[in-house]
Amino acid sequence: MGVADDPRLIALSPRDNVCVACADLTAGERLIVDGAPLGLDANVALGHKIARLDIAAGADIVKYGARIGVATRAIARGRHVHVHNMKSGYLPTYTLDAAHRYLGRTE
Repeated sequence: MGVADDPRLIALSPRDNVCVACADLTAGERLIVDGAPLGLDANVALGHKIARLDIAAGADIVKYGARIGVATRAIARGRHVHVHNMKSGYLPTYTLDAAHRYLGRTE
């Protein structure tokens, strides 16, 4: 089977170190990733990421074969990967700030 054997997860590239939830997942659920069981310690919302393997602090977060950010601390296999333990590698927020200024928004 593929990288994410469980149909509730998707990983498009063998380089991915995260899987994306295709459904809301509940703490305690058992999933199969890379042919091995993976237990969730927290709820994971649709579209959020789960560590496919252990990720060291400072390591790239790779989703769909592309670097999307960096781990701000070590992330164990099966843990939720989100803003609490990674820094985004997407465009800087100045683009959003510029859009807000154009629209006259101050927040």
